[in-house]
Amino acid sequence: MKVYTKTGDRGQTSLIGGERVPKSDERVEAYGTVDELTAFTALLTDQLRGDAALAPTVDDLNRILSRLMTVEALLAADSEGRKRLSPLSGEAVAWLEGRIDAMQTQLPAIDKFTIPGGHPAVSWSHVCRTVCRRAERAALRADAKYGADPTALVWLNRLSDYFYVLGRMLTVHFGVEETLWIP
Repeated sequence: MKVYTKTGDRGQTSLIGGERVPKSDERVEAYGTVDELTAFTALLTDQLRGDAALAPTVDDLNRILSRLMTVEALLAADSEGRKRLSPLSGEAVAWLEGRIDAMQTQLPAIDKFTIPGGHPAVSWSHVCRTVCRRAERAALRADAKYGADPTALVWLNRLSDYFYVLGRMLTVHFGVEETLWIP
């Protein structure tokens, strides 16, 4: 099977369900941004692989990668396609909240924003956080016009919080100084 189909050469693509839409459609922008987030999350995961102490975090990120594909599919579906897909469960949000809470118990309390950096994995975590925020904004625009899975929208919001706390946790793990923003 060839990778290229030539069906998108005139700026159109198909959603799950068969509807043809412009590649500038809000749904395409939303699932494309989630796809970008998936790639960055995989890059972060690869940065952490091989560190035995981070094996549970790698497992978490692998679970997140799978859920990102689910969110991408939900955003890529037209009204007919949505009927064939299972919505994201509330358990997915609860699991993320549990992971965030567990990491936060190991971190010192702060009352300032953090400035990313100190270690490549910390910076990649913040890249994931910011791309996730952009994906959430794109998904909200798609939702406003076409509707979207409401749990997927909440999950994206929570995922950006996860990446923020993960960045803080990685700062501690790698023994680098957490820089607080003091205006």
